[in-house]
Amino acid sequence: MSSEQLINLDVNQIKDCLPHRYPMLLIDRIENLILGESAIGIKNVTINEFFFQGHFPTKPIMPGVLIVEAMGQTAGVVVAKTMNIEKNEGLVYFMSMDDVRFRKSVEPGDVLRLHVKKDRSRGNVWRFNGKAYTKDVLVAEATFTAMIVL
Repeated sequence: MSSEQLINLDVNQIKDCLPHRYPMLLIDRIENLILGESAIGIKNVTINEFFFQGHFPTKPIMPGVLIVEAMGQTAGVVVAKTMNIEKNEGLVYFMSMDDVRFRKSVEPGDVLRLHVKKDRSRGNVWRFNGKAYTKDVLVAEATFTAMIVL
């Protein structure tokens, strides 16, 4: 695979692909995007995140459902770039989440690396396998299906 096939996106380019905005935009950067196949989303987890105020005040931990949401957003960028959907022309909706596993807590200061890979796609329905890592340690994984609505 040649390096020309790998695409990296900054947060402004991500915002061109997804309708999410603060506080629900959960990815800061995309690395190694291969159209129609895979990408790595990067989330820099800071104590300033809105959810740490209540989850939990004495032991801040990123909610697992938001880790899965960040995987979904990473997959949404793969779909949007593959289908050439930009400037929020379409929405990506979760249809199902299977085999979700949370292995380790994600805390302020962690860099979350969200690896998503297409399992299959048919029309406007895409299925992905996702794995989230901090410091090369698997913290969460899921298989999820999403529908693109234009």
